[in-house]
Amino acid sequence: MKFSVFQVSRKGGRDNNEDRMGYSYTRDAALLVLADGMGGHPEGQVAAQLAIETVSSMFREVAAPVLPDPNGFLSAAVLAAHHQILQYASNRAMLDTPRTTLVAAVLQGGKAHWVHCGDSRLYLVRGGTLLRRTRDHSFSEQGGALRVKSNPLNRNILFTCLGSPTRPIYDLAEPVVLQEHDRLTLCSDGLWSNVSEEAIVSQLSSHAIAQAVPDLVEEALRTAGERCDNVTALAVDWEISPEVREPDSISTDSISDGEFATTIQADFIDGDDELDDAAIERSIAEINEAIKRTAARCA
Repeated sequence: MKFSVFQVSRKGGRDNNEDRMGYSYTRDAALLVLADGMGGHPEGQVAAQLAIETVSSMFREVAAPVLPDPNGFLSAAVLAAHHQILQYASNRAMLDTPRTTLVAAVLQGGKAHWVHCGDSRLYLVRGGTLLRRTRDHSFSEQGGALRVKSNPLNRNILFTCLGSPTRPIYDLAEPVVLQEHDRLTLCSDGLWSNVSEEAIVSQLSSHAIAQAVPDLVEEALRTAGERCDNVTALAVDWEISPEVREPDSISTDSISDGEFATTIQADFIDGDDELDDAAIERSIAEINEAIKRTAARCA
């Protein structure tokens, strides 16, 4: 695989940055993940960090060097992250649980697979056109019975997230075959709520991501002013030709089967807390069993 990647996160006008992001890759698969810890609940930054660490840890264990079932992995990873947050809260007898959104994408076999829960978004831009975008799990984005016309102030409230007492609702996308120079961008609502969709598409289409991403983040900060939310974005430019490849592009050609690279750091908890490795192993076992069942049905 060959791709360029750029990520940036700014605190904005908030006291803390509760957004988290990162990417991981093996020789033949890459993971992009972004989480936005939710205000109004305790320790949003912990929920976001737990989410991205859990997904990354599972990717490291399952991608050898490819994921046997990318969508099965993403589905299991969302639920594993959710349970890690609940376990964290239970261990501390917290009256309210930390909560976070999550959007994650897997690039493998020339295709993009993604999952999201909440209102952190994924944009896929091709040739100056918005090809795909996630739909927020909010009343304003989900029509029909979920739409609340009588109270427009509540239309942007999320009806699902990771860490809530109820099982999270999440959406898995049908895989998209990637073409050269496709731009895949994950971002928190601090970006998309302050920058128009047209501006996002235009910037990603007309500039290298190393310029487009920080420019979009700065535009969001300027637009929102002193009360700006955290603003975070992670973007990939896919399969860049050698003659136009950006200096910081990544080629996985030289990575061996057992190697794994990541920007996701385990650095959020005080003391000796660690991820529940046993729970992650159970999730991985569930993925493997689901793959076996699928193979048996197709035989």
